[in-house]
Amino acid sequence: MEGATAFESAGLWGVLGVAMLALLYAFQLARGILSQDKGTSTMQSVAQAIGRGANAYLRSQFRGLAPLIAVLTVGLYLSASLAAQPLSISLARAGAFLMGACFSAAVGYLGMNMAVQGSVRVAAAARRSFGDALRIGYRAGTITGMLTDGLGLLGGTLIFIVFGRAAPEVLLGFGFGGTLLALFMRVGGGIYTKAADVGADLVGKIEVGIPEDDPRNAAVIADLVGDNVGDCAGMAADIFESYEVTIVSAMILGLALNPPDLKWIVFPLLVRAIGVISSIIGTYAVSLWPTREDAFRAMDISYDLSSAISTVSFCLLAHFYVHDWRVFAATAMGILLAIAFNKYTARFTHPAFRPVREIAQSSRTGAATNILTGLAVGYESSVWAALIIVLAIFGSVLIYAQSGVTFVLYGVALVGIGMLSHTGNNVSMDAFGPIADNANGIGELTGMEPAARRIMAELDAAGNTTKAITKGIAIASAVIAAVSLFGSFVETTGLQRSGLDIANPLVFIGMLIGGALPLLFSSLTIRSVGRAAGLIVEEVRRQFRIPGILEGRVQPDYERAVLICTRAAQRELVGLGTLAVLSPVLVGFTLREGALGGFLAGIILVGQLLAVFMANAGGAWDNAKKYIEDGQHGGKGSEPHKASVVGDTVGDPLKDTAGPALNPMIKVMNLVALLIAPVLVAHRTLPWGAYLLLGAAGLAVLASVWYSKQGAFALPDNES
Repeated sequence: MEGATAFESAGLWGVLGVAMLALLYAFQLARGILSQDKGTSTMQSVAQAIGRGANAYLRSQFRGLAPLIAVLTVGLYLSASLAAQPLSISLARAGAFLMGACFSAAVGYLGMNMAVQGSVRVAAAARRSFGDALRIGYRAGTITGMLTDGLGLLGGTLIFIVFGRAAPEVLLGFGFGGTLLALFMRVGGGIYTKAADVGADLVGKIEVGIPEDDPRNAAVIADLVGDNVGDCAGMAADIFESYEVTIVSAMILGLALNPPDLKWIVFPLLVRAIGVISSIIGTYAVSLWPTREDAFRAMDISYDLSSAISTVSFCLLAHFYVHDWRVFAATAMGILLAIAFNKYTARFTHPAFRPVREIAQSSRTGAATNILTGLAVGYESSVWAALIIVLAIFGSVLIYAQSGVTFVLYGVALVGIGMLSHTGNNVSMDAFGPIADNANGIGELTGMEPAARRIMAELDAAGNTTKAITKGIAIASAVIAAVSLFGSFVETTGLQRSGLDIANPLVFIGMLIGGALPLLFSSLTIRSVGRAAGLIVEEVRRQFRIPGILEGRVQPDYERAVLICTRAAQRELVGLGTLAVLSPVLVGFTLREGALGGFLAGIILVGQLLAVFMANAGGAWDNAKKYIEDGQHGGKGSEPHKASVVGDTVGDPLKDTAGPALNPMIKVMNLVALLIAPVLVAHRTLPWGAYLLLGAAGLAVLASVWYSKQGAFALPDNES
């Protein structure tokens, strides 16, 4: 590469080698998992039904998104062409968009299928020992983590090697492709999983009084499928695009630094490569710790091990290569931010701590007090999350205070780079959750022996905590990534020089619109879950009225519930995607770049607070229910238990649909703003035809909201 030193050239090829190592490690783990015992034929048939439902959903989703991807590929080409970029860059941006979308889809699809394969093997291993079950479950999740690391690092590094200093223009397409797919997989998977979960719980647990994964419940297979398409495929795509986006913003800001130097761009890539190696070491060590059957403790120790390896390595790299301690301080702060979110989220969602126990205790006086206490816990948790992020950003301000705003924003991007350097660990912990949950469900559906069920219940409880923690990290990384993109937007539009004055009415209008959109987006997604869950409730009730089902003599029609959830999730996606993509375009071209800057600030602020509130409140409600089910306050079947089920049902769409969906929504809007920023600067006046297109875009946004509110996915009368 032009201008690169021998060390930098060798380092870049070494980064490519590390990316391939991560993919090879994932392949080896997959071979090891697939060689394990799959259990009885009954267990295998349940796993096959889950796999069929999950793959049918993803195939349907990908087919539905193909036309939109084709249209946006053209849009990505035009966004570069209208900004007077060379033809090669315009074509490369469109191609990178396709590559980012395909990589994101591959991470979700392959990771989800390995989760399905891993869950039945965890159930079989639980008949032997806790250690075997933990090792298989965690390593099955690690496959998704290594795919995220490997493909994210591979794509970003290849683009940089080929395009050099022009790479950020191409990487915008790569990041947008991954982010857009993550939005659809997060929203669709979230609607699917919570429609099945809420519907199954309301009828099964509350009305009929049967266990969660009882085979008599028609929605039980759909519920297990939903764990995979929502928590596994959706989360993997979500963190994958954060992984991409932080690289994009770091490179854009690195190129804007003065004096210019290639080290500002190469350093983040080398940091990511170090993170992959430390993640491989940490994830492999999980099953080796003597933690006395404490699965979460084993994962936590391994995360700390990876953090220690990375921190020392970052220090050495900053000293011997960059010769600047500040880059080490920023990336190390990112690691501390991830650890802080790990501990903080556990504090508000783990049954060992006071907030969850307060919710459980409030269940003794009914569902209303359970919900009120959960709301209070969620709101309080948002405050502490905001303060942790504030400290991280303020740390960057202190580190680069003497070097100017661009350096400060670059420092924020490095915080995000450091925070996501252990993406392999984060995704492994998250994917472990649905794997353990599915294994527990398979155990209940097939009537496995009590000793094995106890092991799977313990793994499932640990999985609930890891899912809550990784949701917290995903939200924090989304905010840091969005702030980095916001800095890139300010740099691209020149607002850094002119200033973003919130006393300007247009800027303030933009901020109000941006702040309102996360609320609208959450309203639409929660309403979607409510309507779809209503369809599942009616279907499960209908099937319970069929003679023989409740007595266990007749098998329910599981496929019907799977079909309802699949259609419910798919029909909602286009409207929500339209809202996310077109809103910043409308604000930017009608109110110009100052208002668009305010718009982005409003989205980041309100979106972060709302996402944390929903994720933590939902996680706390869920674990309060499980705390009671473990024998506290009367245990299963008691009145406090029924109240806690209601609270958990309210929290389900918050923590698994609306809250997580805000992460990619925030980044989609920031990326769209960054993509159109050069066009805004280059074209101060628009031809009359452009205003017609803006009018059509405005109508499309209004239509998408109306479409969703009218019940976009209601089944036709002949199918209901």
